[in-house]
Amino acid sequence: MRTRVSGLSHGVSPSRRAFLQGAAISGLSLFWSDWQRALASSQRTSGTARSVILIFNAGAPSHIDLFDPKPDAPDTVRGPFQTIATSAAGVRVSELLPRMAQQAHRFAIVRSVQHSHTQHNPGMYWTIVGRPYRIDSTLINPSRTDIPSFGTLVGWLARRDGYTGALPPYVITPAPHCDSTAYITPGQYGGCLGAEYNPLVLNADPNAPRFEVPGLGLAGDLTPQRLCDRRELHSRLAPGSSFGNPAYFHDFDINDNKAYTLVTSPEVRRAFDLSHEDPRVRDRYGRTSWGQSHLLARRLVEAGVRFVTTVNGPSITWDTHTDNFRALKNRLVPPMEQGFAALLDDLAERGLLSSTLVIWMGDFGRTPVINANAGRDHWPHCYSVVMAGGGIRGGQVIGESDRRGAFPVTPPISPADLHASVFSALGYDPQRVFYQSPEGRPFPLSEGNAVRQLFS
Repeated sequence: MRTRVSGLSHGVSPSRRAFLQGAAISGLSLFWSDWQRALASSQRTSGTARSVILIFNAGAPSHIDLFDPKPDAPDTVRGPFQTIATSAAGVRVSELLPRMAQQAHRFAIVRSVQHSHTQHNPGMYWTIVGRPYRIDSTLINPSRTDIPSFGTLVGWLARRDGYTGALPPYVITPAPHCDSTAYITPGQYGGCLGAEYNPLVLNADPNAPRFEVPGLGLAGDLTPQRLCDRRELHSRLAPGSSFGNPAYFHDFDINDNKAYTLVTSPEVRRAFDLSHEDPRVRDRYGRTSWGQSHLLARRLVEAGVRFVTTVNGPSITWDTHTDNFRALKNRLVPPMEQGFAALLDDLAERGLLSSTLVIWMGDFGRTPVINANAGRDHWPHCYSVVMAGGGIRGGQVIGESDRRGAFPVTPPISPADLHASVFSALGYDPQRVFYQSPEGRPFPLSEGNAVRQLFS
């Protein structure tokens, strides 16, 4: 029988032990050299895009009733809406999208996107992170070990490459991705990259009569001088503190510094002040939370923000298990479509569309077969994503779904492939730029492959 002393087995010969130790050291050396090479090759090249605006429709809009209609399918699939021609030859969309139909020469429709999570929160996670969550359950929340979303990573890349703007490089308006407000989608915060890469989340309605970002200004009778005095006192006390978790104080200092910049910067206040906009421009976007969030996204991009998410919510607003068709026609599509079309027009008129990548997506699609409640249920197996600007070649459809919109008949495109396309447009090689995973391993920006047809 073998005995163990100090963790070593007496049944292992010295030569074998030496061999194993040498192999371990060699493997570690190879890993380290690979990691160093990865870092050395992680510089940005010239990209077509500078910023990204993600229009996220939480709850999952029906692809069949919007950008991938099936007029020749049985009536149990196609629904009541007719199709209309667009400004792109041969491309047709739902009659619910007359404004977007006029913009089709500016955007590409990807009709073969696919993943396999069927619940909203992990579905949102997969679409914004590019990887599956460990469980397919709505009952999840963010943690410090999350893999970061592509919005978080764009902010991280911006800071790594010298971004020094007063505004955070990543902003979410008007509220975060979530399911029922109790379960916040993981990935959209700093996660394993750290609290310094958290986005600024408005948690406020830009369409409110007295809209202001909570905590953006100085409270009460607090003057700038008093605030400076307090920070001076804090800086004297903080180095001598030996209480509690050092990581907690590190995060506190990071957020404290960010908050100080936000409340004292006139540049920040100006970017969020929609009263500077011509009322006719605001009307053009629509006097709704979604419309004004899209307008705010344009203002933030103008001010230098690298990634803005506008969440068409709140929560899972697009979850149309019941009364899908009336909900789309009367409540959901009109404000979404007005804001989306106005954003593309406005960016183009201001010369920003070529440098701003605009993405429209949701958690997944909805079932081809209409259910007994005149609704459609969750369907991640095939759905549509729309992309414009930032070097995207508009007026095209990429990928094809079957005659019922149930499955791709062309090779499926994953969220990771779309992320790789975004990073490529920004000038980063998604396979050669790495960050450190929660386990300390190098992770590429995306494990997908850029969809080259988007840009050609």
